[in-house]
Amino acid sequence: MAENVFIELSIIILIAIGFAALMRLLRQPLIIGYILTGIVVSPYFLGLFRSSEDITTFGQVGVALLLFMVGLSLNPQVIREVGRVSIITGVGQLLFTAIAGFFIAKLLGFSVLTAIYIAVALTNSSTIIILKLISDKGELDRLYARITIGFLLVQDLIAIFILMFISSSAGGGTLGHILIETLVKGVGVLALLFVVGMYVLPALIDRVAKSQEFLLLFSIGWCLLLAAFLWYLNFSLEIGALLAGVTLSLSPYRHEISARMKPLRDFFIILFFIIVGSQMNFQNVTYSFVSIIIFSLFILIGNPLILMIIMGALGYTKKTSFLVGLSVAQVSEFTFIMIALGIKVGHVPQEIMSLVTVVGLITIAGSTYMIMYADKLYGVFEPYLGIFERKGKKVDGVKKTKTKTHEIILFGYNKMGYDLLDSFKKLRKKFLIVDYDPDIVRRLTKEGYDCHYGDAEDVELLEDLNVGKAKMLVSTIPDIRVNEIIIAKAREQNKDALVIVLSNHIEDAIRLYKSGATYVVMPHMVTGGHTSSLIKKHGIDINKFFKERGEHLKVLRERQKQHNIKKISEIYNKYLKGNFGRRK
Repeated sequence: MAENVFIELSIIILIAIGFAALMRLLRQPLIIGYILTGIVVSPYFLGLFRSSEDITTFGQVGVALLLFMVGLSLNPQVIREVGRVSIITGVGQLLFTAIAGFFIAKLLGFSVLTAIYIAVALTNSSTIIILKLISDKGELDRLYARITIGFLLVQDLIAIFILMFISSSAGGGTLGHILIETLVKGVGVLALLFVVGMYVLPALIDRVAKSQEFLLLFSIGWCLLLAAFLWYLNFSLEIGALLAGVTLSLSPYRHEISARMKPLRDFFIILFFIIVGSQMNFQNVTYSFVSIIIFSLFILIGNPLILMIIMGALGYTKKTSFLVGLSVAQVSEFTFIMIALGIKVGHVPQEIMSLVTVVGLITIAGSTYMIMYADKLYGVFEPYLGIFERKGKKVDGVKKTKTKTHEIILFGYNKMGYDLLDSFKKLRKKFLIVDYDPDIVRRLTKEGYDCHYGDAEDVELLEDLNVGKAKMLVSTIPDIRVNEIIIAKAREQNKDALVIVLSNHIEDAIRLYKSGATYVVMPHMVTGGHTSSLIKKHGIDINKFFKERGEHLKVLRERQKQHNIKKISEIYNKYLKGNFGRRK
């Protein structure tokens, strides 16, 4: 029996590898490949999914580990950093999407309970997919990304209570009784875990963390123990795993735990999504074709519109609203978990999983391209987005400049700005810093610099900044499209302006020179040249290199102080689930 499971699992993983390679080629999330693998190995195609109970158990472990790691990122202290806009957009989008989704489901003929499940399940957006795509674009410090991360955090917290309610309702009873029981038990469990997380676990983890292998074993054990404890209290195993992660989210070792558990989680979660795909009934899909199309369009178009309306009402510019809206146009991992839990407790029929799976495939694939090409899409739709923008002063469009004209304009401070500011000050010229990170703009303004929040690719912004009157334009942004816009606008108004831009690729650098750049900086060549000069200067004399090391550390510490790199690093660590974190 064990041999059969092993052979079956081996074949399934090989097929998953093939689909994963295809998804990488198409620049799609691998989750789509896993679901397609499940469809191929299902009884409707190859029929390889015979040991379903054994592999389903592996899938449940994957879900538990996934939720455990989601919990690790839900540090309760982060709530203070989320801000008003993230709470309003997170709760507002959930409410409007759920209400609209319920009426759509009812009009399509679903029962009241099934319509509620579908509506609620489709409200959440995928934290993992969104963070991965925004991170790959290198835009985690942009305002829209911070707002998106904030409302994803809010939605994840709400999802915890929804899953707790569903798991509590398995025993039956009236709605009021279930709500009260869930509330009492939930508050009691959360209070107990808060005390344990604050006063017991820290001292225990400090001792455990002396051995990295023991830390990994303890984390897995804590996850499974709490999952079993919550199951004993008539909650689901998934909720227990999620709360196990939350209790460890305050630990300074959470990033190391997350990093070490990630490969284990990835393997088991693959099996969960394969199982989801294998449960798809194509007869149900054909029967629900109209519903699938309507729900997919609702998520791909309706969700962004809802967010844009809310953001516009809060006073944000149409571009920020548009970028935030595009980020939520897909279903979440919680969608599949919620429907699977609803099927387990007998609330919804099995065929709903097929409907939700196809909607998930369509929306995840569609939203991936929407997020990847968000700026280009904005350029297409920008003339029609004025209706989502409130007239008057914008929350994210405030100038912080003392004068209207500047001889030097720097686009993008966070890359190379520290060194450049020192040079600008020595030139004794009026200079302006343009950046899309509101924290940088706020901090530099307090230090007395002229700053402006905005994106360099915004033509209206460039006109507003009077780039034609500037004698020097410097861009530390590696995006060739943005730099071409800056160059074109500068050459249109001032052919004699000195334009220095940045590029990471030789082909792009040549293209920028042809566009009219005065000079193109290539960081890897500069870095290589600097390293080469050090070797030529010092040879293999370790003492001379230690002297260089000391000077470099002084510069780095000064930059850390000036740029508040520690704060930026913490933001990365909290929301990338430890991928960029290091144990201190």
